[in-house]
Amino acid sequence: MYKIDESRDREKYILLIPSMLDYHFPLMKYAFYSKEYHPVILDNEDGIINVGLKYVNNDMCYPAICNVGQIVDALQSGKYDLSRTKVLMATAGDACRGSNYITTVKRALKKAGFEDIPVVNINVRGIEKTETMKVDMGMARRALFSVFFGDILMLLLNHIRPNEVTKGDTDAKYQKWMDIISKDLKTGRHLTVGRLKKRFKEISDDFATIPLNEKRKQRVGIAGEIFHKYSHLGNWDLPKYLEDNNCESHTNGVSWYMLYYIDTHLIEEKSVFRPIYKFAQNYLVKIQKAMVNAIKANGFYTMEDFYTLKEQVAPYISMGYNIGDGWLIGAECAGHILEGCPKVMAVQSFGCMPLQTCGKGIYTRVGRELAGKGFISCGEIDHSGSRLNYYNRVQMLIDLNK
Repeated sequence: MYKIDESRDREKYILLIPSMLDYHFPLMKYAFYSKEYHPVILDNEDGIINVGLKYVNNDMCYPAICNVGQIVDALQSGKYDLSRTKVLMATAGDACRGSNYITTVKRALKKAGFEDIPVVNINVRGIEKTETMKVDMGMARRALFSVFFGDILMLLLNHIRPNEVTKGDTDAKYQKWMDIISKDLKTGRHLTVGRLKKRFKEISDDFATIPLNEKRKQRVGIAGEIFHKYSHLGNWDLPKYLEDNNCESHTNGVSWYMLYYIDTHLIEEKSVFRPIYKFAQNYLVKIQKAMVNAIKANGFYTMEDFYTLKEQVAPYISMGYNIGDGWLIGAECAGHILEGCPKVMAVQSFGCMPLQTCGKGIYTRVGRELAGKGFISCGEIDHSGSRLNYYNRVQMLIDLNK
């Protein structure tokens, strides 16, 4: 496994990665280190929407404009040696973000005068094969562990911090475990499934030592497209807004999306790899179940594992729609309500065709089927939209039946 040295970029290329997963990318970056690449998770934010609008058509979705703006702004900053810089754009290989973003980024870079900057990608669908990053077992192992560690830390932080007695306790505990896990990922030590499951219990038990107020804050779930769920850029700091207004927010983990993707895109294909994907799915659900059990053992909130969630929500949603985040959005809306999180804020881009045609129908169906148990509100984000109107919609949900 490649030995990582963050102190200097001795690798062949600097790999710029646009921000998308707030809690996972700080760990997942270690998966991209190799003799070839020194990854940099971009954190530039000021003015990136205006930059993006210069190089992307303004009727593109907000995530595309945001990602392109962040990439181009970073290249224009003068911080990087452009002769050895590449850009990474992960892609799922389905509609919208899944297949169009690579072309969108390339076109924007050409317009901005950076056509010589290569755009590499990671996907399992054979898109842009000549520019697909080669992933070895060490990279895959680091990425997988990053997903699960990112999940448990995100779930516990969002649940506990709004209810802590002493401000700062949860952030300190979170940083403690980020340091421990980062060291393991860098060195490649303790990266076994048995150790991972033990870590779940150790982390949950450690967070359980934080004193909490007896009166808990009201719960609000967050659902939507992957960028809007997991990036503060994509949801306009929704978790912070909720916490500042006496709520605890809950965003379901990335491992559920990973399993949804296997379930809807890989297993459904007529391929010789189908049995392998099914085996991998069963194996990953067992790991996820260990994480869920560790969280719930201390009375903390989380959804059930992927298989159990599918069974729970089957009466309320149709699972025939698998474009983009598809039926997972409805599953998470219903899952939050069924798990005791009665209010859900569904966040999506204005003009996102899959969510305009499917998402809003899912919200209506789930709201109707679970009437009296919970509420779903939809907030749309766009470069031309008003944050005030967006937060007003969130506030209406917070104040509903207060």
